[in-house]
Amino acid sequence: MLYRDILSKYWGYGDFRGVQREIIESIGAGRDTLGLMPTGGGKSITFQVPTLAGEGLCIVVTPLIALMKDQVANLRSRGIKATAIYSGMRTSDVITALENCIFGDYKFLYISPERIASELFIKKIQRVKLQLITVDEAHYISQWGHDFRPAYRQIAELRKLFPGVPVLALTATATKEVVKDIQQQLNFGEENCYSMSFERKNLVYVVRATENKQQELLHILRRVDGSAIIYTLNRKRTKEVCEFLVANGITAEFYHAGLDPAIKDEKELAWKSGRARVMVSTNAFGMGIDKPDVRLVVHIDLPSSVEAYFQEAGRAGRDGNRAYAVTLFSRPDKAVVAKRLSDNYPSQNFIREIYNEVCYYYSIALGDGLDCTFEFSLVDFCKKYHRPTLQTDSALRILTRMGYLEYVEDMEYASCVRFLVDKDSLYRLKGLPADYELLVNAVLRSYSGLFTDYVYIDERYLSRVTGLSRHRMYEILVSLTNRGVIMYVPSKKCSVVTFTRHRVLGSELRFPREVYDERREKFAKSLNAVINYATSTDKCRSKLLLEYFGEKNAEPCGNCDVCSSAKGRNMTQVPKGPEEMVMRLLADGELHAMEELDTVPLSRTDMAAVLRHLCDEEKITIKDNKIRIN
Repeated sequence: MLYRDILSKYWGYGDFRGVQREIIESIGAGRDTLGLMPTGGGKSITFQVPTLAGEGLCIVVTPLIALMKDQVANLRSRGIKATAIYSGMRTSDVITALENCIFGDYKFLYISPERIASELFIKKIQRVKLQLITVDEAHYISQWGHDFRPAYRQIAELRKLFPGVPVLALTATATKEVVKDIQQQLNFGEENCYSMSFERKNLVYVVRATENKQQELLHILRRVDGSAIIYTLNRKRTKEVCEFLVANGITAEFYHAGLDPAIKDEKELAWKSGRARVMVSTNAFGMGIDKPDVRLVVHIDLPSSVEAYFQEAGRAGRDGNRAYAVTLFSRPDKAVVAKRLSDNYPSQNFIREIYNEVCYYYSIALGDGLDCTFEFSLVDFCKKYHRPTLQTDSALRILTRMGYLEYVEDMEYASCVRFLVDKDSLYRLKGLPADYELLVNAVLRSYSGLFTDYVYIDERYLSRVTGLSRHRMYEILVSLTNRGVIMYVPSKKCSVVTFTRHRVLGSELRFPREVYDERREKFAKSLNAVINYATSTDKCRSKLLLEYFGEKNAEPCGNCDVCSSAKGRNMTQVPKGPEEMVMRLLADGELHAMEELDTVPLSRTDMAAVLRHLCDEEKITIKDNKIRIN
C-alpha cells in the first residue's frame, strides 16, 4: 500500500501498470532484478518509487547527459532531491554534488558509466548511504547487445563496494541471449527477470516497397496526420530529406549528434511544440524524448538491428492511440545493408594499420604512451592517412574493446564564465538591455565564485529560468565578453583517445574471438534479421518482431500490411474508423476522385481492404477511378 501512496502523491496515478508493481516489490525485497519494458512502459517509476519508500540514495547509471538533466529537473519539479554528475563539470562542482549526496538527504544521483572509473567518485561514494543501483539501457553492458558500451562493465566494480545493495537493470529491447548476459555481467545473485510483452496493439507495422522513397514518404505524410519522426542512417541525409519536405509544404527540422547543443535544443523545442510537424534524424534523436502523440515513425533507411528498429518505432503512439511504424524498402537496400558488415567490422589487417597510424599521429614510441590522452579529430586523421571514415571509426571502437586504447566520441565540455569586473563595477554598469540584466542576475543567483575563477554553467537550466533562447543567451554572453565585463568560453565537443597500454607493433595485436569473430557473426545475423523483416510477405510483422524477442506464442496483429493483405480477411479485421471516414466523405452522394481518399489516415493495403468490403456490401460503387456512395 505504501508504494501506491507514493505513486499517487508524486505522480498522481491511481495504480501501477504492467510489471511495475512486481519489479518494485522485488527491489523492495532486496533482490537483483532485470526489468524488460517497452518504450513508454514507465521504467523510471520502477526505481523512483522504491527509492522514495526506503532510506538512502539511488545511483542511476544512464548513457545520455540530456536524459540525466531532464530526469533531474522532472524529479525536482515534484519536490524530490536529485542531482547529476556529467562530463564538463568542474571538480569543485562534482565534489559539491557528491557531498550533497553524503550529507544532503538526496534521493537520486545520475551518472554516466564512465564516472565509475573516477578515483574521486569512488572515494566519495563509499560514504553514501546507498539503497539501490539502477542501470538504465542495460543492454549496453552485453557484448551481444546492439550497442555494446565497454564502460558499462565498470558497474560490476561499483557492486563490490556495496555488496548488500540490490541492482535494478532496465532495458526496452533484449533477446534471450542478452537477458542472460546482462544478469551475468552485473553479477546477479540469481536470475530474476520481469518482462512486459513487447506487443503494441495500437501500433501498425508497415513495409512499403518503393523505388522513390522521398515521394513515398511525402505520400504517407499526406495520408497520416500528426507529429512524425523520420529516421535516416547518416547526418547528410537528415538535411536532404528535411529540405525536400519543407520544399513540399511540410514543416520539418533535422537533427543529428554533430549539431551544436543550442541548435539541438531549438529544433527539439520546435518539434515538441508543434511548430515543426516532422523531425528528420539519425538515431541520435528519441531517447528520453517524452512526446506521447507521435502518430508516425518512418525508417527511410533500414536500421542495423531489429533491436534498434523496435526501440525507434516504439516512439510512435505512446499515448495508446493508433499510430504507424513504416519502413521504406528498395532493391538497393540489400547491398547497402551488406556493406554495413565490412564498415562495422573491417579486416584485422586494416585495424592493425589504423592502430599504427594513431600511434604515428601522436608520435607515440614503442613501449610508451600508457595513460596518455589526446583530443582526436576523426576527419583530420582520415584526411591525413587517406582512410575511409566509417571503417576507421569502427576500427577505433574495436581497438577500445580489445583494450589497447579508449576512443570516446564527442565528449562534451560545458560552457564556463568568469566575471572580469568586481561587484561594485558590475552594479554601476548603465544602459544594459533588460534581457542582459535578466541573464546576468540569473547567473549570479545560480553560481558562486564567479569573480575569482571560471565557473561551469548549465545553459539549459539558465534558459529555463530566464525564458531566453540558447541562441539569445549566447549573443548576450559574447557581447558582454567583447565589452570586457566577463570572459565566456562556449561549450564544445571533441573526441578523445587514451592509450590504455604501452604501444606495441600493430602486428602484435591480439584479437580475442569474443571481441571480433563472435561479434562479427552476431552482427551479420542481426543484419539478416532486418532484411528478413523488410522482405517477408507471409508473416505478420508484429509476430515477427515478438518472436525475435522470444515471444513464441504471439498472435497475428490483424493490422500490419501483411495481415491486411491476407486472403479471407473478415469484417472484424477491417478498421472501422477509416470505413466510417470513407462513408462520411461520400455522404453527399456525388462522384469523388479516388485521390480524395488520401485524406483518410490508412495504408494502401488497409484502404484496399476497406473498399473491397464496402463494395461487397454494395455500400459504394467504384468506376473509372471515381467513387460514390450507393
